[in-house]
Amino acid sequence: MDGVVVSNHGGRQVDHSVASLDALPGVVDAVGDALPVLLDSGVRTGADVATAVRLGARAVLLGRPFVHGLALDGARGVAQVLQDVVAELDLVCGLAGATSPAGIDLRGRP
Repeated sequence: MDGVVVSNHGGRQVDHSVASLDALPGVVDAVGDALPVLLDSGVRTGADVATAVRLGARAVLLGRPFVHGLALDGARGVAQVLQDVVAELDLVCGLAGATSPAGIDLRGRP
């Protein structure tokens, strides 16, 4: 296995299921440095990316946003969505006084 993807696809329809973002830190702790952990669940914005990375994800998977871009403008739409998410991530880091998501202080987050 080359990595672990934390996702609750299908689980989001079940009342009281565990949110992927809530499960992420425990998965990261369990896996350690042995494998990269990716988050695939509801990532829509640069702030979502920053939060996931800050909680230990090595990367995130964008599903719905790139499909929307594809539907609106083909390959150019996908490129625009990716540019927008990266720009939002850069803005979030800047507003938090950090140069990368790892530098964002999440104290106070459960």
